[in-house]
Amino acid sequence: MELLGLYNYWVFAVVLMVGFYAVIAKPNLIKKLIGLSIFQSAVFLLYITMDKVDGGTAPIIQKGMTDQVFSNPLPQVLILTAIVVGISTTALGLAIVVRIQESYDTIEEHEIQKLDLGS
Repeated sequence: MELLGLYNYWVFAVVLMVGFYAVIAKPNLIKKLIGLSIFQSAVFLLYITMDKVDGGTAPIIQKGMTDQVFSNPLPQVLILTAIVVGISTTALGLAIVVRIQESYDTIEEHEIQKLDLGS
């Protein structure tokens, strides 16, 4: 396999690093949540692209057909479940950020830490 032929892994790595950078470098809590969502999307991309089988078909057994190559549907099912959990987690994170905004009047991480240490 050629190195550039594995472009889906390169895209995965770039998207993963963009999300990781947003989580680590951004002081704004909303931007951190967006970074986590991007990071999570990269993991979804990795699992979905690993599932593809060359020449594979849907796992439906047909009468009289032998030696068929099937694609595994389990990764897609797991990713659908992970998407639902990810949306729920993001919604919970946004609710927590709203409460932080109400309590501290800011969503900047360093300002929240300053207010915590000062009081």
